[in-house]
Amino acid sequence: MKKKTPQILLIYTGGTIGMERDYVSGHLKAFDFEKLVEKIPELYHLGCTIHSVSFQKPIDSSDMNLSHWRVLAGLIGTHYGEYDGFVVLHGSDTMSYSASALSFMLENLAKPVIFTGSQLPIGDLRTDAKENLITSIQIAALQEGGRPVVQEVCLFFESKLYRGNRTTKMSAEQFEAFGSPNYPVLASSGVHLRIHEEYLWKHGKRTPMQVHTQLDNRIGLLRLFPGMHPDWVGNLLQSPNLKALVLETYGAGNAPTDPWFISALREAAERGLPIVNVTQCPGGSVLMGQYETSAALVEMGLIDGRDITTEAALTKLMYLLGSGVSPRSFKTIFETSLRGEMS
Repeated sequence: MKKKTPQILLIYTGGTIGMERDYVSGHLKAFDFEKLVEKIPELYHLGCTIHSVSFQKPIDSSDMNLSHWRVLAGLIGTHYGEYDGFVVLHGSDTMSYSASALSFMLENLAKPVIFTGSQLPIGDLRTDAKENLITSIQIAALQEGGRPVVQEVCLFFESKLYRGNRTTKMSAEQFEAFGSPNYPVLASSGVHLRIHEEYLWKHGKRTPMQVHTQLDNRIGLLRLFPGMHPDWVGNLLQSPNLKALVLETYGAGNAPTDPWFISALREAAERGLPIVNVTQCPGGSVLMGQYETSAALVEMGLIDGRDITTEAALTKLMYLLGSGVSPRSFKTIFETSLRGEMS
């Protein structure tokens, strides 16, 4: 029986990876994906068929918002039965947010969705774009026993494949722009491509993939710092449109013990506002109650974010609020790892 050629859909949203330099004017212009294989003949060696689709108006990733996530999730949902894997070309600035959001929006995903981008345009002399693109497509096309090897939303950058909702952007100028401080890499690309299968997301019972597009962005982010003014903290917590809050605390989940701060936080918690405690540190986990400075947060019933990234915490809140999760079960569901986003 002839082996089926993997079908890969390349989705261009915008970003540096989709640009090439006009060497006459020196300006950057959009890359023509219809001529992709002509520009990168190495793709012929991957043994897959590549099709491409682009956002009607490609955007800088700084402009990424919920409507774009809905379009992206919708494209994957519409073409899910036709393709074996998806590669999303995306600007690096908000890539971790988008990868996190899509991980929640695509429930029961059983195919690879690989986000990638680059620090330099595809035609530049020292570009990282070609390697990131080629390897992302190669990973998306990997199959074993007729099934995709990777079955989750990932992010590939500078020789490493990460779980998308575990990543954060670490550098604005290094090729190794992303990190996953609290979860091992899923694959590494050197002379050989090595897949670390023990870290891949394991699916249980097979059910059809569902696309969730109902997101609620009425959430806030409060990063603690010494000398915060009570007025603006109070204004944020008392906002009538605030439906949930991510609280970036110090170290292992610690916060000031100033009476005004504890009182404002307690009033919001008693009002039923879901408040997620995450650490400001790039790596590590919240351990509420370990120190006296977090004892009050435990007593208030704040949600334990453990080792979740801020990007994943924010998008998970949008997803849960949009899904209409009841206040009674909200804390329990958030503290449950839904897509491998927390340990």
